[in-house]
Amino acid sequence: MSAPPCRRPRIAELLSSALTHQPRYLADLSELVAIDSGSYSPEGVNQVADWVQDRLDRLGFTVERVQLPSAHGRPVGDALIARKQGRLPEARGGRRILLAAHMDTVFDDGTAAERPFRLEGLIAHGPGVSDDKGGLLAGLLALEILGEQGVEEYAEIVFLATPDEEIGSPSSRKISEHAARGAHYGLGLECARENGDLVIARKGVADFRLTVTGRAAHAGIEPERGANAALAAAHLVVTLQALNGRWDDVTVNVGVVRAGTRANIVCPTAELLVEVRAATSVDVRRVRAAIQEAADRPEVPGTTITLEQLDLCPPMEDTPGSRRMLAAAQAAAASLGFALGATTTGGVGDANLIAGTGVPVLDGLGPVGGSDHTPQEWLDTASVPQRVALLAALIASLGSQSGTS
Repeated sequence: MSAPPCRRPRIAELLSSALTHQPRYLADLSELVAIDSGSYSPEGVNQVADWVQDRLDRLGFTVERVQLPSAHGRPVGDALIARKQGRLPEARGGRRILLAAHMDTVFDDGTAAERPFRLEGLIAHGPGVSDDKGGLLAGLLALEILGEQGVEEYAEIVFLATPDEEIGSPSSRKISEHAARGAHYGLGLECARENGDLVIARKGVADFRLTVTGRAAHAGIEPERGANAALAAAHLVVTLQALNGRWDDVTVNVGVVRAGTRANIVCPTAELLVEVRAATSVDVRRVRAAIQEAADRPEVPGTTITLEQLDLCPPMEDTPGSRRMLAAAQAAAASLGFALGATTTGGVGDANLIAGTGVPVLDGLGPVGGSDHTPQEWLDTASVPQRVALLAALIASLGSQSGTS
């Protein structure tokens, strides 16, 4: 029996459907923005999860809901991993596509009542309107439109919704990495940059702690018997900050320095907390080696320095695979009548975790928005139909091997 013919949607059809659904998109956005869903507000996050789960159920997805452990001693909401099988097996060129969004915001409980959803012309405002409820809804609507048009030429679509992205995804990291396993492409649903650009790369972040151990002594009677850890730490700060500029797209920041107990004691211990941001895993390793080299050679005799890596969020690197995805997105945008750019950013997100598993990722595929994490956060609702149509076309294109050939 022959396989059913591939259904390639026309861009005009996708855009027409997105325009038809625009009023409901805005109503849904208003409903979600009205829910306080800060990262440490598990009840609110789970309200959003209930809403998203219901929508995914209706779209024919099989939804797994995962209760997560606390983060930093505080409870967080649930994560959702939803899957829908297509009709093009991997053996015949079908591809697995992961869409990723987050349900939490940076805002405290009560913010939704203080700053409710509102429209000023075509610009929507409200907590999380851009980051990331607008992108979350755009992903769901794109999948709905593809379903309405009978587009199932892919091996599998996976939809990931996390509850703790705004605090670095400490509880959901393993879930994101699990969801990425076996995926051929990752699509991040954070909103596009203010100028409409997608995000082709995100820096990785490595956090380090350096502990300086000296020797206490009476500062007035016998200071020569001491070894001043604070002085060694001061030299170390200068050395580490001087690493900035050694490599392109690398920043080193000594953000916290702690030392000593009393002014009349030669300081016996000090601690530095350091953040490194780098565009590639190679550069992360280079910087770590440079920090270790500085730690191995303390400037103050009698002191020792130990280095500990506290965390690593891998870079979302600009790869040939992500460039092919960008080319497909730009072709769809051209058919929609606009040019599409791409940029890099130092900010991290769940897209980094997906990229860290080896999956090529393109991010910023939600509508155009900006001023994230501030009371001025906004979303350009006029961009919603175009961006939803773009996302739907990209999913359809990536769903089969021939779509990116």
